[in-house]
Amino acid sequence: MTQQRKPWHGVNTATALPFNDDLSVDFDAYADHVAWLASNGTDGVCPNGSLGEYQTLSDEERARVVTTAVEASPDGFGVMAGVGAYGTLQSVRWIEQAANAGAQSVLLLPPNTYRADRETVLTHYRTAAQVGLPVVAYNNPIDTKVDLVPSLLAQLFDEGLIVAVKEFSGDVRRAWEVKELAPDLDLLIGSDDVVVELGLAGAVGWIAGYSNAFPQACVELLRLSTSAQRSDLDQALPIYRDLHSLLRWDSKTEFVQAIKLSMDLVGRKGGLCRPPRSPLSAEIRAALTAATEAAIAKGYK
Repeated sequence: MTQQRKPWHGVNTATALPFNDDLSVDFDAYADHVAWLASNGTDGVCPNGSLGEYQTLSDEERARVVTTAVEASPDGFGVMAGVGAYGTLQSVRWIEQAANAGAQSVLLLPPNTYRADRETVLTHYRTAAQVGLPVVAYNNPIDTKVDLVPSLLAQLFDEGLIVAVKEFSGDVRRAWEVKELAPDLDLLIGSDDVVVELGLAGAVGWIAGYSNAFPQACVELLRLSTSAQRSDLDQALPIYRDLHSLLRWDSKTEFVQAIKLSMDLVGRKGGLCRPPRSPLSAEIRAALTAATEAAIAKGYK
């Protein structure tokens, strides 16, 4: 990474949110987790993403998650608040809340109440950008059904509306077209199972899920994958092979439960999910347990 470090660069963990037995938010455990991620070499956190189950939170809980993350973060540690909402005006209010709390940037989905057209998407980001906090666009056409194609990302960047994109389409070929159309738009890896591929394509950061359980390994994997040295890539590939049976769960339906289970197994508080997310099947739980324990046995942290 030759660019000047910006708050959305490096490994930013899409933080899982711990709950108490009564499914109230365990804010103390969350603060501890943020501090733990910082002490293990990651660069920042993304509270209130899908992994943080923001859709199940009250407005008061959602706001407090952001303030807790900011308060638990040491100097130089970034907070990129998730501000996705059904309405643009709701997203604007969450951006304002994040700015007031002290977040350095926000992660914003396109409007996804319905399959929005190009002009609707542009208007959405134009409105959000007026708050003044740097906006990272989140492209997740799998779940939102709204696709931020490379030409649209280039227009958003050219208008000064976004600083980066979290790319979660799963199509690694897109990275090259994005770089052709908007060479200065920062590309962030959005899915854990394409780290090496997008690292080679010029990514400057990774909004990671499995760094909730293995932060040091994720930091090292990103460093090696984005290096221009062939020797570093040769070191990255064995790590990638060892961890890929876990990393691929980041793009599966059960990703929240999966990552929380791995957190439990490494001694962090993953714990329960709020409904409608249900417990993992015995088969999936066994596979995840075996993969996590194998990673632990190989010394990954």
